[in-house]
Amino acid sequence: MNRSFSKRKNKLFGLFLFSVLGAGIVAKAADEPWAVSKISPELLKNANAVLRLEELHFEMVNTHHTIFRNHYVITVLDESGDHWAKFSEYYNKFRSIVAMEGTLYDASGKEIRKTKNKDFEDISAVSDNNLIDDTRVKQHNFYYKVFPYTIEYDVVVRSNSSLFFPDWVPQGSEKLSVEKSMVIYTIPESYQLRYKAYHYQGEPISTVEKGRKSFKWFSTDMPAFLKEPFQPPIHEIRTYVAFAPSEFEVDDYKGNMASWQDFGKFVYTLKAGKEELPPTIRQKVQELTAGLADPNKKIQVLYEFLQKNTRYVSIQLGIGGWKPFDASYVASKGYGDCKALTNFMYSLLKEAGIHSDYTLVRAGRNIGPINHEFPSQQFNHVILSVPLQKDTVWLECTSQTLPAGYLSDFTCDRFALVVNEEGGKLVRTPRYGIRENLQVRNIRALLDEDAVLQVRSSTVYKGLQQDHYHELIHGLSKDKLKEFLQDELDFATYDINDFEYKPMVSSSPFIREDLSITVSNYANLTGKRLFIVPNVMTRKRLRLLDDPDRKFDIFFNYEFRDIDTVEIELPSGYIMESVPQDIKIHNQFGKYNCSYKLEGNRIVYLRELEQYSGRFPAKDFSELVKFNESIYKADRARMVLVKN
Repeated sequence: MNRSFSKRKNKLFGLFLFSVLGAGIVAKAADEPWAVSKISPELLKNANAVLRLEELHFEMVNTHHTIFRNHYVITVLDESGDHWAKFSEYYNKFRSIVAMEGTLYDASGKEIRKTKNKDFEDISAVSDNNLIDDTRVKQHNFYYKVFPYTIEYDVVVRSNSSLFFPDWVPQGSEKLSVEKSMVIYTIPESYQLRYKAYHYQGEPISTVEKGRKSFKWFSTDMPAFLKEPFQPPIHEIRTYVAFAPSEFEVDDYKGNMASWQDFGKFVYTLKAGKEELPPTIRQKVQELTAGLADPNKKIQVLYEFLQKNTRYVSIQLGIGGWKPFDASYVASKGYGDCKALTNFMYSLLKEAGIHSDYTLVRAGRNIGPINHEFPSQQFNHVILSVPLQKDTVWLECTSQTLPAGYLSDFTCDRFALVVNEEGGKLVRTPRYGIRENLQVRNIRALLDEDAVLQVRSSTVYKGLQQDHYHELIHGLSKDKLKEFLQDELDFATYDINDFEYKPMVSSSPFIREDLSITVSNYANLTGKRLFIVPNVMTRKRLRLLDDPDRKFDIFFNYEFRDIDTVEIELPSGYIMESVPQDIKIHNQFGKYNCSYKLEGNRIVYLRELEQYSGRFPAKDFSELVKFNESIYKADRARMVLVKN
């Protein structure tokens, strides 16, 4: 490193540290203690913690050097808010913690104790799936249990990278109120700071001084909110400002994030030239694809080769969190992370003459969508897309069990960034709708004179409805599967006599489940009368409470269809006394039908439920509650039969 530049950088850093920590020390000396009595009653309502003060200051010295200070004070009101008291900060090759301090106060605001360096626990950030990870975590907790109490932490982090800019979300969780929160960004005057604000009134306060400019956002007096069922993603309903660099640098790699295309060029640079396969693997590709004219067949064969010969292991060393290992490395080791395995599959297809695209995605079942209007680093996973003449085949290269062409609820129906030599382009991954997400169940049951029900159930799960069972049957032993079923089924007392799962591998996978169950005391016998619920297994469990003050839209991003046919053979000699009415409901949220018949000594029950996806106005929540409650009650309706 140039010595004069190093001295200048350290001088700049020293001035910054003096300004932020020195100012903080002066402020704390002048301020009154953090007494709980000073909190406004409005901020105590519905809250289990109060953010008294949050000061975030991010400074870009240059594209290779940033400094971030996080100073916050939180009052924990009760045990439910205790999780807010835990401090945690990570560091690695690019990120170092240069200062940190914690203070504990009692309810009156009196200081109880301060942290010392030895109080901070230093642990590895290695997870179960990581083979090697150079990230470590400093964490601390006062473990104070006299409520209410207040904690204060002040941490300064120095980064040799400008790839990541912290967002500002002053109130990202329910039951947290905010007295004051602010974020300040300081950058070179010539640098373009990119940001996008949601639910923030006005523009940031901006100043320019000595060749540097600063932007400040702040919020005060934000009462706690309560999470509402099926609400939209948090950034759509609360104050939120997203930040991202224009030009950036990480480990001597330079890039620009002003557009998705530019960001894609940076990602492509990291993976370019890593597709060279060993001669033995190249020969194997030719052998496997010999005589196959259909590209889909070639893709399937090579994907199965990947699954049988590799496994997922995350390796996060330095730039390795972004840069894939060579295809030859995966070939020799037999393992790799999502980037390495995707690049290996890309290389196999390239050898077979099939073009594919390295694709970034934000993965997770219930994770929020990316902001597609704001190019920035919002991804956590890599998959492969294979564009063919009539369709695109999607491949999850970290899975050893998913079929080629199928993306589970981990990565389906969301924006993804396709990366190639031309840069990046946003596309949507496949969406599985009501026709694909199907559950069809047929039950044949026999009720004896002692109200014991012998059940034989055969169920086919398709689309996203099979994902959960796919993971279970590939991740659990048969004994563990039985334990799961023993807890899962909605019966008071029952025994599982036998069960079997048969997966069908295709681009539209499904799983068949066959169960044999004995349910004790399924029906109620009172004198000559028999009370029985015809709906044996598929019952809605969720009940909603009406909320006339509902604030947020209703948001369903998943749709499905359930079809049940139930036949129950009764002991001889019973006739119908009372039968529930058939039900037909159809509205904007879905459809529900059920019907009841007694044919000789056999009950025949039919049920169909459809749930639609979409966004619905908050004023219609009462209609949803009514729809849900009607289904809940109908699913438990009883037929009454009397002994003839």
